[in-house]
Amino acid sequence: MRRWFPFLDWIPDYGRGDWMKDLPAGLTVGVMLIPQGMAYAMIAGLPVVYGLYAALVPQVIYAAMGTSRQLAVGPVAMDSLLVAAGLGAVAAAGSERYIELALLLALMMGSLQLLLGTFRLGFLAHFISKPVISGFTSAAALIIGLNQLPHLTGIALPRSSQLHRLIEGTLDGLVQFHGPTFLLGAVSIALILGLRKVLPRVPGSLVLVVLALAGGATMPWSTWGIRTVGAIPAGLPGFHVPVWTLDDLQTLFPLAATLALVAFMEAYSVAQAVAQKRGDHEIDANQELRALGSANAIGSLFGAYPVTGGFSRTAVNERSGAVSGMSSLIAAGVVALALTFLTPIVQHLPKAVLGAIIAVAVAGLFDLSTFRRLWRTHRDEAVLLLLTFSLTAFGGMVLGIASGVVLGLVLTLFRTTRPHTAELGEINGVYRNLNRFPEATKTRGSLLVRYDGPLNYASQAHFKGFILSRLVIRKEEGDPIHTVVLSAESIPYLDATGTDMLAALLDELEAAGISLKVAGAIGPVRDVLERAGLMERIGRNQFHTGIPAALGMEEIRPRIATQTFNPNNS
Repeated sequence: MRRWFPFLDWIPDYGRGDWMKDLPAGLTVGVMLIPQGMAYAMIAGLPVVYGLYAALVPQVIYAAMGTSRQLAVGPVAMDSLLVAAGLGAVAAAGSERYIELALLLALMMGSLQLLLGTFRLGFLAHFISKPVISGFTSAAALIIGLNQLPHLTGIALPRSSQLHRLIEGTLDGLVQFHGPTFLLGAVSIALILGLRKVLPRVPGSLVLVVLALAGGATMPWSTWGIRTVGAIPAGLPGFHVPVWTLDDLQTLFPLAATLALVAFMEAYSVAQAVAQKRGDHEIDANQELRALGSANAIGSLFGAYPVTGGFSRTAVNERSGAVSGMSSLIAAGVVALALTFLTPIVQHLPKAVLGAIIAVAVAGLFDLSTFRRLWRTHRDEAVLLLLTFSLTAFGGMVLGIASGVVLGLVLTLFRTTRPHTAELGEINGVYRNLNRFPEATKTRGSLLVRYDGPLNYASQAHFKGFILSRLVIRKEEGDPIHTVVLSAESIPYLDATGTDMLAALLDELEAAGISLKVAGAIGPVRDVLERAGLMERIGRNQFHTGIPAALGMEEIRPRIATQTFNPNNS
């Protein structure tokens, strides 16, 4: 029970001091969620009330099941755009059919997360690398921002998840530019940014909403031609099972699977960062999957579309002093009060204000610094980031993240096929890479090679090719080789294909009158060579503790050469 419901660990010792820390944090996150929830529902193409529904039940479920004590669960910008991108081609945004599919998507996504967590498959999220995440989120931020132009400028812009279509639509719609809407949006953005700089602890989005509602009460925004949120159903959401067909499941499954992994990565990364900072609890990846899955699946039965842990709200929750999931229950209570009593007031809120809140929120997701750093340190990963960004921006959200993951795995596999390899030379009694230390001296008649990776099916051709090419080069240099010394300290594993390659290489070396010596091979590698019969073929006296011993430069060489091999030695 404690594994599935971690709140049982902290609730018995929960006291008044904890409550006094959780109360202000929960109130702060709750008031943040009201404007953010409505704004993110707009991104998802849903009526704004569904953003408040998504901030209600999922928080309660996560508070009971989550291993993070500060993670603030609810609607977020990136997942909201994924919902819009996936459902926009199936149904009209905001329609009854669209809403039904959004709830079904949350149910499917939550069920997949719950299944992954039950079978302890949380490690799958590690296949999404940092460059892929950075490229994806940067493109998503740009697309989300451009999708707010209708709310910030008054132009008619078809919702899209492709950058070129948004740019084309913006240029075509400039004739509909509405000055008062643009002015309100610009002032709103400036106000949020100004408050963030001057009073960083004050929730700028909440202040903006209060001022906008007060301004609308003085003179209705419709007088200026500015569009508002409109009527919002009052009261808490009722229980409703999403209606679905088999075709719906087949259509939504790729999107649900993408959301399940992306949403988990978002929540897990921020939860892990906070837990490491505080050092008072551990994050269980599989339980996080179960908690998020339950929050989405059960939340979908009460009007919630897909949710996850939010970066900004979690940071605010942690800075405000939250020490347990009780802060999430308090935040959910604030949202419930808003749904019960405040909807008649909120309906007069301008959409330009919500657009400004979204624009400021997603601006922080555009990550140029990671690309600059990778370009200096890891050019191949910088290219991966750029490809993921481009595929997401121009091909769509699902295509972008899926392609990024595949390209990341391809890059990893490519690296395993070409581990670092070096011909060694002697310098001051130490054997170094000749490419890095050209002043090092080659050992005449001997080729000294270090291989820094496993010898397996992926790398065996690279290994053999390197050895044979160096033999040719040394012969052309007038130094024919009679002995190859393999420095094997950095070879952690040898598979069946690798042993077959070594057997074939030995054939070629023997035909050329060249012997093979092995220096520093670890126990597991020697075990494989023993079982494959290569220990006998190479010769037990050809295995040495290091390169000097292999070259006969240590007094202990005779003892090493004559001792009996024991495969149990490491």
